[in-house]
Amino acid sequence: MTSFLDLTLKPAYHKPEDDIARDFYLPAMAAATRYDRAVGYFSSAIYVLAWPSLKQFIVAGGQIRIICSPVLAESDVDAIAEGYESREYTQGAILRTEFQRLANTPGLVKPARVLASLVAIGALDIRIAWVGDSATGRSKRLFHDKVGIFTDAQGNSIAFKGSMNETWPGLALDGNLESVDVFVTWAGVGENARVKDEESYFHRLWENEFPGVVTIALPEVTRSELIRAADLDHWPELVDDICIEIQAAQIWAPVPKTNARTPRAHQVAALEAWKQQGRRGIFEHATGSGKTFTALCAIKDAFTRNEVVLVLVPSDLLLKQWSLELRSTFGDQELQLLVCGGGHAEWRQAGQLRSWVRQPTNKPRVILASLQTASSEEFIQACRGGPHLFFVADEVHRLGAANAQRVFSIQSGPRLGLSATPRRAGDPAGTAAIFDYFEGVVPPPFTLFDAIESGTLTPYAYHVHRVSLESDEQEEWGKLTAEIQRLYARSKSPSNSNPDIADRVKHLLIRRARIVKSASQKVPEAVKIVMAHYNRGEHWIVYCDDQMQLGEVRDGLRNAGCRDVLEYHTGMVGDAAQTLTLFENSGGVIVSIRCLDEGVDIPAVSHALILASSKNPREYVQRRGRVLRRYGSKYVSHIHDVLVTPIFDPDEPPSTAILEGELARAIEFGSRAINPACVTDLERLAIEHHLDWRKISDAGVEDDDMPDEENDQGGSP
Repeated sequence: MTSFLDLTLKPAYHKPEDDIARDFYLPAMAAATRYDRAVGYFSSAIYVLAWPSLKQFIVAGGQIRIICSPVLAESDVDAIAEGYESREYTQGAILRTEFQRLANTPGLVKPARVLASLVAIGALDIRIAWVGDSATGRSKRLFHDKVGIFTDAQGNSIAFKGSMNETWPGLALDGNLESVDVFVTWAGVGENARVKDEESYFHRLWENEFPGVVTIALPEVTRSELIRAADLDHWPELVDDICIEIQAAQIWAPVPKTNARTPRAHQVAALEAWKQQGRRGIFEHATGSGKTFTALCAIKDAFTRNEVVLVLVPSDLLLKQWSLELRSTFGDQELQLLVCGGGHAEWRQAGQLRSWVRQPTNKPRVILASLQTASSEEFIQACRGGPHLFFVADEVHRLGAANAQRVFSIQSGPRLGLSATPRRAGDPAGTAAIFDYFEGVVPPPFTLFDAIESGTLTPYAYHVHRVSLESDEQEEWGKLTAEIQRLYARSKSPSNSNPDIADRVKHLLIRRARIVKSASQKVPEAVKIVMAHYNRGEHWIVYCDDQMQLGEVRDGLRNAGCRDVLEYHTGMVGDAAQTLTLFENSGGVIVSIRCLDEGVDIPAVSHALILASSKNPREYVQRRGRVLRRYGSKYVSHIHDVLVTPIFDPDEPPSTAILEGELARAIEFGSRAINPACVTDLERLAIEHHLDWRKISDAGVEDDDMPDEENDQGGSP
């Protein structure tokens, strides 16, 4: 049997210089007979199983002990503290639900069954921990330590500490242990003492003897669920399947390097399903789940087929970001990149675009165009495609707008659309055009729920703050409502022959929505929320309606004593890029308008305060996804939502009722949060306004023709 003394180990490993999984983690587990690990959440247990070494470890009689923590909402903590149910039962019920979700998450079904099987055969033992003076006290901090200890049959031990990106299946191939320090018992007195100290620390945690940390055995209600889901006869075959899936991820990886990033389980599954569909379809994946990287994997595959790639994006900002992504990913492969739009006009010269669209010879070739440019007649005439053209559309829902649909005349072979929300709100014709061209969604969608359960996005808490309209605002609201109802009734009359009525109704709805967005009580409420909850070093985004509201919030916060206020918008004075860099490095409260909805990636953001939101569900879906991105030690995100509740007619049609749209958004947010009790207050609010909260429609209206970030930035062909 191999011992640790046969291994060649370094004192520290740092990605990307080291392949930490291949050179350290997998060999150590293969030679070990015991593995003790303190991780983050219960669902993280999947990610500490070194799959290519797992069967060897178990066959050798290996034992794994894991200490982790549950995700507790305040209501859960209160229930435990106030003794409504026993501590063990409450914890167990939470963990049981967490495992059930894990076992139903695309790409994690097999790992979840293996995890359950290891518990059932006694190879894996789990204890639950949280920080606090007692099990019934309110936890002030999360238990999220990162320490691991391997022990071999000869009694040698290896301890390691460091960061770990909890992703699947990245661990086994690209070493998502980003940086670890390693200590061994046979390297001298000093290192031996360090290992023994970590062993003692883990032992005291395990035995519930470490001050300030409470640990309990895996509750029976959870253990029973795991045993029920176990597959004692076939778990080794499941491990083999998982290893094959890991290899498939390496095949799809856009860069053929050992330490290169590989796609996660949901990305591999989507790519394989897309391939089975004839390489056509839409990836309906949650914001923050890696749609761009998934597309890069498909683009790399297209290069191997000698295809020309056409990528369309809806804004100049995304044009720049895609250009950077393509160059950084494929630059070593002698990428040929032609950028069209955003000030780049070379494509017009001497038939350049027409020649680029032709079948390439031996170098990867990408045409990257803004949607505004690509939908022009000049571009479409020059872009004579064919089966060798691979058409990729980011934020594919934008292609359903009337003017944008002209790009559907471009002939291509493979087609790939990307969007968290490909269906256009209130525009079935535009949605049908998109789905016809790309041939529908590639099943299954990867939802926000899936992304949180798989560890791709963070869990979040949702906090609703109610404000009312001032008397003059309510009066204007009432006048506009009366006119909307009058015109709406006329539009539904069989004798109506005026085609302009629908446009007039839409215009009035926009004017009325503006009252809600700019309600005067929002600014003082925003200042109150930030001053009550913001801690220096945190990363907050405040979404404002317009520059006037932005300025009022900015000045209000500064006058209240908040020193960390930044602003970000297209008309700002100063360098926008430097502002984002400062914000990401130092934290603060960044006050912004719509331009952070699509394309700007600031994963450090942990708190969002929403002061303005349109009736288009896509906008709030994007904003929620932005704040849930994984980053460093961010394990839970927070969304604060200021909800305006005007007095209104409960008989108003749902298609024109703003409060119904506001409540639909809030209930959607609350139902996915770790504090779902917040939905109870929203249901009560609906009842107060004579609304059936169970039937509230989330139907919205696409706003392609309204000012957006592309137009704000002065996008040009």
